[in-house]
Amino acid sequence: MSEQVLPFYLVCDESGSMTAGIDDMNDGLGKLHAEIANNPVVADKTRFAVIGFSDDAEVLLPLSDLADVEEIPGLTAKGGTCFGAAFKRLKQEIQKDVGQLKADGHSVLRPVVFFLSDGQATDRGWESAHADLVSPSFPAYPKIVAFGLEQVDENTIKRVATFKAFMADGGVSPAVALREFASSLTKSIVRSGSTLAGTGAPTLQVEDSVPGFTSLPLDQI
Repeated sequence: MSEQVLPFYLVCDESGSMTAGIDDMNDGLGKLHAEIANNPVVADKTRFAVIGFSDDAEVLLPLSDLADVEEIPGLTAKGGTCFGAAFKRLKQEIQKDVGQLKADGHSVLRPVVFFLSDGQATDRGWESAHADLVSPSFPAYPKIVAFGLEQVDENTIKRVATFKAFMADGGVSPAVALREFASSLTKSIVRSGSTLAGTGAPTLQVEDSVPGFTSLPLDQI
């Protein structure tokens, strides 16, 4: 039997508005990575990637075995918040990564994307890039859990998410909130098991309650 692999992508805003809280965000992303990596069941099947986006999108960490990842690269505050670049790059990376994993003999579970932004999208037409990414016509379309901080519009986050959407409520720091989300995610991966590979039925059962965030109801999942 081939090994089942879950591609997990952190896609994080690096817009200029992140300047004030960038250290706290990096601390939080480090905690998220550690929480996943420290769960043997999850770490064994998860491959981890990081994409930072602003005016463009850059792969900060190619999809990697968690055993080989000591820490994730830090975000840096850059230009405007261009969602389209992030979704285009993400689709390219998923397509490449899934192809390589299958070529290596793995069974690839439905990719999961953690999408985080703190600002308004500065590019028009990003929805088309998003639609291309999550369309069932793209065989490796991912499940997206989207989180909003600071100035991001709630409706935008709801449109981005295909599985869960959350907005920061200011109850705890982003670093603590991201660690709490990671704990929820790891438990969900363990519970969900092979059903993550499904294409039609609900799969990843992320908790509705994440400390520091308010869950936003979605019209469609």
